[in-house]
Amino acid sequence: MVLNERVFKALANRRRLAIVRLLKQRLRVSVGDIASHLKVSMPTASKHIAILAAADIVEYERQSLTVFYSLTDNPTIMLRDILKHI
Repeated sequence: MVLNERVFKALANRRRLAIVRLLKQRLRVSVGDIASHLKVSMPTASKHIAILAAADIVEYERQSLTVFYSLTDNPTIMLRDILKHI
């Protein structure tokens, strides 16, 4: 699948858009905080995060047992333009 197509498919979901908005506001968030913010289970939040990660929209950092997610440090030009409007 082409990168642009992957990005558009990943962002074509209201919950994933909400995750991206949350990450823009807080910069770094745990999956538990994402699940709580979306009012969904942790497995559901994890599935949405995995789709965003596969499209190179989010990345993660593990600290002990907690995994923190953030927007990618090196977005493509197209993704950078999209994120400006979310």
